[in-house]
Amino acid sequence: MQAQDRKMPNPGPAPKINIKKPETFTLKNGMKVLVVENHKLPRVSYTLTLDNPPYAEGAKKGVSDLVSAMLGNGTTSTSKDLYNEEIDFLGANINFWSSGASANGLSRYSDRILELMADGALNPLFVQEEFDKEKAKLIEGLKSDEKSVPAIARRVENVLTYGKNHYNGEFTSEETLNNVTLADVKLNYSTYFVPGNAYLVIVGDVDFSATKKKVEKLFGKWKKAIAPNLEYSDPKDVQYSQINFVDAPNAVQSEVSLVNLSSLKMTDKDYFAVLMANQILGGGGEGRLFLNLREKHGWTYGSYSSIGADKYIKKFRSSASVRNAVTDSAIVEIFNELKKIRTELVSEEDLKNAKAKYVGNFVMQIEKPATVARYALNKETQNLPDNFYETYMENINAVTPQDVLNAAQKYFLANNTRVVVVGKAADVLPSLEKMSKEHKLPIFYFDKYGNPTEKPVVKKEVPAGVTAQSVLQKYIDVIGGEKAVREVKTIYSIASGTVQGTPLELHQKYAANKMAVEVKAMGMTVSKNVVSPSGAYMEAQGKKTTFEGDNLKKMQAAAGTFKELKLLSNKEVVLKGIETIKDNDAYAVQLGDATYYYDMNSGFKVAEARELEQAGQKMTQMTYFEDYKDVKGLKFPYKTILSVGMDLEFTTSEVKINEGVTDKDFE
Repeated sequence: MQAQDRKMPNPGPAPKINIKKPETFTLKNGMKVLVVENHKLPRVSYTLTLDNPPYAEGAKKGVSDLVSAMLGNGTTSTSKDLYNEEIDFLGANINFWSSGASANGLSRYSDRILELMADGALNPLFVQEEFDKEKAKLIEGLKSDEKSVPAIARRVENVLTYGKNHYNGEFTSEETLNNVTLADVKLNYSTYFVPGNAYLVIVGDVDFSATKKKVEKLFGKWKKAIAPNLEYSDPKDVQYSQINFVDAPNAVQSEVSLVNLSSLKMTDKDYFAVLMANQILGGGGEGRLFLNLREKHGWTYGSYSSIGADKYIKKFRSSASVRNAVTDSAIVEIFNELKKIRTELVSEEDLKNAKAKYVGNFVMQIEKPATVARYALNKETQNLPDNFYETYMENINAVTPQDVLNAAQKYFLANNTRVVVVGKAADVLPSLEKMSKEHKLPIFYFDKYGNPTEKPVVKKEVPAGVTAQSVLQKYIDVIGGEKAVREVKTIYSIASGTVQGTPLELHQKYAANKMAVEVKAMGMTVSKNVVSPSGAYMEAQGKKTTFEGDNLKKMQAAAGTFKELKLLSNKEVVLKGIETIKDNDAYAVQLGDATYYYDMNSGFKVAEARELEQAGQKMTQMTYFEDYKDVKGLKFPYKTILSVGMDLEFTTSEVKINEGVTDKDFE
C-alpha cells in the first residue's frame, strides 16, 4: 500500500447547545422538584440532593458516615433482604448517603423505583445490629488506612489548610467513631435529612403531570424542617510560603502538594479563565506539570492541579507522588510552573488546545441524563443565570491569554503557598533542608494527624561493633541457628489473601539457587515467577517474559532458601544505618538496589525494599514480614504484606521443610 497525503479535516460548525429547561414545582414542605422529560431512551433517573450548609461533627466525627452506611439497609416496613431483592429484580440502582439519594432504571418501572427510593430515604431502619456492623466496617477501613501514605497526606493537608475544627479539616478516627451511638445517628438524620433545602431532579422517559402526582404522594408527608445554618470563620492562607513535613517511615515515595485557599464561585466573571488556567497548568496529561515532572524528568506517573469552585471555601492544589530521591527537585519544578503561568502569557496554541478539550468534553457530556440533572441542580444551588450552560462554550472561547494570566495571579498564590510533604525523612529530609535554605522555604514538622512535632531524627548512630555481618548473623541465630538453616534444602509455603474481594493464593517454593512463586485467583494462575541457575522468567496475563543480563543476575541473586547465607559472605553488603519500619527501629542492610531491614531488638527481618523500573519510571517495592512462628525448630513469618500501590496482605497457612518441592517446579 502506498501512503497517501493526509490532512486534518476542517472542523465543522460549533454545535448548538440546547439544554432543555426543567419543569418545576415546590412542595409545601419546601422540597423543590425539577423534571426534564427525555424520551430518547426508556430510562429514568432520580437524584435527591439536600443542599444544606456544611457542618463540623467535632468529637463525634463519623456520625454522618454512619448515617450514609445505614440508609438503604431496609425500611420500617421492608426488611433489608427483601428491599435489596426487589431492587435487583427491577434491574435498578438505588443509593443513599447522608445528604441525598439517587436511583435509576427502566422507565416501565419508574413509579416503583421512585417508591423504593422514597421509602428508603424517608423511612430508614436504624437498628443496633446494623449500627454495630457498619461501625465495625468503618473502623476496619480506618485501620487499613493507618499506614497508607496517600491517606495520611490527604488528612494532614486538610487539617493544616482548614484547621481541625473546620468542617473541611476535621477527620474521622477510631476514637470519634466510638463516641457515636445509635441515638446520635437518629438525631443526625432527623436534624439534617429534611426537605427545607432539598431538590429532587428527575430526568428521563416520564410524563410531568403523572410524575408530579407521584412525587406529591410520596414526599408530600415529609415533615417540613430546615437544617441549622452554623457559622464558621474562613481559614487563612499561610503568611509566607513554607514546607510542612510529615515523616512516614514506610513511604516508598513522597506525596507532595502545594496548596492555597480558593473562594472561586461559578458566578464569578473570571470563572472560565480560571478553568483555562488550571487546564493549561495541570488539568491532564497535556498539562505543564505532567509534561515537566513526568515526560521531561521521569519523576512520577503524573502531576496535576485542581481548583474548587463552590459557595463555600475550597482550595487550589498542585500535586504529585514522586520518588524519594527527587522530592526537593519536584517541589522546585512545581513552583517554577506556577511562576511561569503567573508571569508569562500563555501561547495561543496552548490556550486553543485547552479550550478544545473543555468544549469537546462539554459537548459529549450534555447527552447524559446525569449531566443534565447536575446542570439543572447547579443552576438552583449555585445561583447561576438561566443561560449559563447555553453560553458555556461561548464563554470558554472568549477567554484570552491576558485573562488566563490575570486569573493565575489572583488564584494561584506565589508567596502564601503551603507545601505539604509526606515522605520518608531518612531519604527525603537532607536534600529537602538544603533546598529550603536555597529557596527560603522554612520547614515545619507535623505528625500524621497534623499536630506540630519535633524534627525527626534522620541519622541514628549505629552502636559500636555492629556490622552488616553481625546483623545477618543475629537473624540466622534467632530463626533457628546456622546449623539448622543450612540443613534446609527446600521450602514450600502456602498463603492466602484477598484483593478487592477476590481470594488469592500465594505458593512459594525455594531450593538452592532456585525460586518459584505463583499467585492464584480462584484456582487460576495470575502470575508466576521462576528462577534457576539456567535462567529466569515471569508469566502474567498469558504472556511470558524472559529475564536477561543484569535483571537475570538480580533474580538469581535473590533465589534460594535463605538469602542471608549468601549475604553473609558477600563483601559488597553494607550496613546502611538505622531506619524506622512500622514505628520500630531496624538495621538497614544494603546490597545493590535491594535493602533488607532487621529489627534492632528481636533480630527478625521485618522488611525488604527493591528498586524497580516500570514504564520508564523508577519505583521502590516494599515487602513486610510479621508474626514469626516455629516450624520444626525454625521460625518463619506467617504474615507477608506486599506494598504495590495498595497493601496485599497474605497469611501463611502451611510451611513445608524439605518436602513438596521437585526440580520440575523450577522448569
